[in-house]
Amino acid sequence: MSYIGRFAPSPTGPLHAGSLLAALASWLDARAHGGQWLVRIEDVDKPRCKPGADREILRQLAECGLIPDAPVLWQSQRGLAYQSALDSLLVNNRAYACACSKSEIDQVLRSRGLMLRRGEERVYPGTCSVGLGGRQPRAWRLRLPEPAEALVHWEDGRLGAQTEQVDQTVGDFVLKRADGPWAYQLAVVVDDAAQGVSHVVRGEDMAASTARQILLQRALELPTPIYHHIALLHDAQGRKLSKQNGAESLMPGYAAVRDAIRMLGLTPAGTTLGELLEHAKRQWLARQHQATSSLSARREQR
Repeated sequence: MSYIGRFAPSPTGPLHAGSLLAALASWLDARAHGGQWLVRIEDVDKPRCKPGADREILRQLAECGLIPDAPVLWQSQRGLAYQSALDSLLVNNRAYACACSKSEIDQVLRSRGLMLRRGEERVYPGTCSVGLGGRQPRAWRLRLPEPAEALVHWEDGRLGAQTEQVDQTVGDFVLKRADGPWAYQLAVVVDDAAQGVSHVVRGEDMAASTARQILLQRALELPTPIYHHIALLHDAQGRKLSKQNGAESLMPGYAAVRDAIRMLGLTPAGTTLGELLEHAKRQWLARQHQATSSLSARREQR
């Protein structure tokens, strides 16, 4: 398999230290394996995107020595591809229209004795899976397979063996809302396949999306990449470092890359940015080889 990795930021603001960490990890993994590294701008949710943030992100990456090997892809230009994927799912009865509002979903869940907490994932109860009853659709959802097939196993490069019973954690999940953008899950799956992405290195917060993406890949008969989720950076309050939590904009260059290398558990060395990245690449590859050897040894012991 030829290696193709990617970094896919949302242009809701400039890069910060946490986003550079994800970018650098994905770049190092691609370079260490002699592969390609791509950049994709995930800008389907236009109301959240800030004008010019995409250009600023690309500038910051370039000043950190992280240059993509192919033209940048913008998700806002990919609507026809997403619609084609949704149409395919609908034709094959792997997706359906849903008329439920959030309050209606909550009402059904409460009637079943479930305690609902703010910000907690709602497991869709399947109300519209048998039809809309004459109502107008609010969204389109993936129809999950039988429970045995909705149990997803995958091996994460850092987190190890992972398992999720998707019908019990999220249920039939949204692919598109009638009055909103394409859902992240559908867009990322379609684009990873279109770009030939073989390896996905990203923040640990995205691990929760992996099982849904694998089920969607199976429904669309698309390949599943190899996943590796890195540890997140946190602020002084213990919150994930993010634009939403007021993370400071990254000052790109040698110092920022040096600090990110340290945060990845590597030892920075070199007087130039190029030397810094080259030394980190060799360390990353050595660590991956060690992790692979350890995994093979554990499997043999089983």
